[in-house]
Amino acid sequence: MVAATVRQAAPAEGVLRVLIVDDSAVTRCVLARIVDTLPEAQLVAAVGGIAPAVAVLRERPIDLILLDINLPGTDGLSGLPALFAAAPDARVIILSGECADGSPVALHALALGAAATIAKPQSTPLAGGFATRLATLVADVMRGPVRAAPGSQGDAFDVIAIGASTGGIHALAPLLKAIPPELDVPILVTQHLPGSFTEYFAQQLAALARRPVDVARDSLRIQRGRLIVAPGDAHIRVVPTTEGGAIRLDRSPSSSGCTPSVDPMFDSIAQVYGARALAVVLSGMGRDGCRGAERIRALGGVVAVQDQASSVVWGMPGAIAESGLAHIIGTPVQLGEFIARRKRPA
Repeated sequence: MVAATVRQAAPAEGVLRVLIVDDSAVTRCVLARIVDTLPEAQLVAAVGGIAPAVAVLRERPIDLILLDINLPGTDGLSGLPALFAAAPDARVIILSGECADGSPVALHALALGAAATIAKPQSTPLAGGFATRLATLVADVMRGPVRAAPGSQGDAFDVIAIGASTGGIHALAPLLKAIPPELDVPILVTQHLPGSFTEYFAQQLAALARRPVDVARDSLRIQRGRLIVAPGDAHIRVVPTTEGGAIRLDRSPSSSGCTPSVDPMFDSIAQVYGARALAVVLSGMGRDGCRGAERIRALGGVVAVQDQASSVVWGMPGAIAESGLAHIIGTPVQLGEFIARRKRPA
């Protein structure tokens, strides 16, 4: 069990009420000392995870949450929606060594509604004037407006599934760059690649998409704001759970002969998400994805494909376009801009 500190004394009127969420007892102690130096601030609680933080928020009013990312159980970014549901007006500052300015993690945190991010020192908790920088950041954040709701409202789709093969890596770069990081619809990617390249490919996608990327594994939850890429030795299938969609890896032979194959991914998101699914097919050889695109279209989802002029090989997108299944045909940038508009095609 992660230790927690809860201060029972009620803060006086006008006092900044602070909650610390960090699994390190040492860091909680250091942050508590910093909070004690802030003008008009009082630490209400210091806890080690999302569940105890939500419990505090349900019982005590909180103005500011200092939140770590690497937490046991539910990580800080995945837990943000629960924190905001319990305290809609609280401001959140993310503290993590992964939150260098402009990093994918920092951008993702801001897209989910965090007011600001700050990188923890790599050495001791107080190195590099961290206490002063945090105090300045808290003052700036508390002077600013209450957060706007993250960009999950009004989205036309609940999932975006992208399939690609030869030439697809080059097409993914401009497409993902055209999607703003605040659009936090989950993205699934199946790219025909050997398994030895998967981890490196995932790192590339994280930089391009400006959001965290997971290599698919069994039972991995599909979460807003994250991208999941198929491993080199299995197909992605999506299954419904009580908490939303989750990943199941499928290593059975596919009709296209490809591993990973786009068709199983499209088939499964059609069944789970129906009309709220968007399928995108980029440059690639063969017909992988065509059967799945037919299923998505039949259940009311939307299908978008790369145009011939910008494709290295127009096999996969061309098969869908020539079958009359595509709602949208365009360059990778145009497809990304279509996604960014959050609108279904007319």
